[in-house]
Amino acid sequence: MPLRGDLRGFTMVELVVTIVIIGILAVNILPRWSGNSGFDDRGFRDSVVAGLRYAQKSAVASRRTVCAYFSMPPARVSFRISDVNGAADCTTGNVLAGPDTDALVVTATGNATFATLPTGIIFDAAGRPGSGATINVSGLSASLAITVEAETGYVH
Repeated sequence: MPLRGDLRGFTMVELVVTIVIIGILAVNILPRWSGNSGFDDRGFRDSVVAGLRYAQKSAVASRRTVCAYFSMPPARVSFRISDVNGAADCTTGNVLAGPDTDALVVTATGNATFATLPTGIIFDAAGRPGSGATINVSGLSASLAITVEAETGYVH
């Protein structure tokens, strides 16, 4: 059977299959590009844990009170160290310098935030907090909550 002229193009089946494949790829790949994969939340949680551990160790090493203050938006933890030994809080203190000698401040990236705004945590000169605390980062399961033990100040 002879063909009429130069018929070129794709069949309807080929076009539909291509559109379906593009749709499946878009559903799987686009959320990863938009930053909603949970890495921001987990990274912020890990940075807060590291900051709290550093604050506790700084309190013990310098024999001074160290305070962690939480604020939103954006979710942020800032740290201060008292000027004198035995201070009840850090109102008469300075910002706590981090390992890089800059002010130690942990700021959330992306959509990471606290589930509820925690109260401040005060570590005494022995590294013990005034009270225990549980800090939840939104978007993470409760098993990944940050816990500061009341008796020892252990942060996990």
